[in-house]
Amino acid sequence: MLVLPSELTHLQANACLQMLVQGLNSQSGSAVVVDGAGLQRFDSSALAVLLELRRECLGHGRSLSISAMPVRLRDLAGLYGIGELLPAV
Repeated sequence: MLVLPSELTHLQANACLQMLVQGLNSQSGSAVVVDGAGLQRFDSSALAVLLELRRECLGHGRSLSISAMPVRLRDLAGLYGIGELLPAV
């Protein structure tokens, strides 16, 4: 399982994405789960990171789902119309 940091704003987005992609490459299986339980401070960059990670997963024939996505982030995804692209487990 991949884990989101406690803070994911524009400032951390690139480093976080690199960390998640490295973690993705070290995992086996067709389903990738990201744990969002620790995510406390974020902006829309968190959605951009998750969408890019989803693209990476799909490129490797894998699926992506989010565990314990914060309610505010789920609401933001819904506002942008991308909630269905980031399914919860």
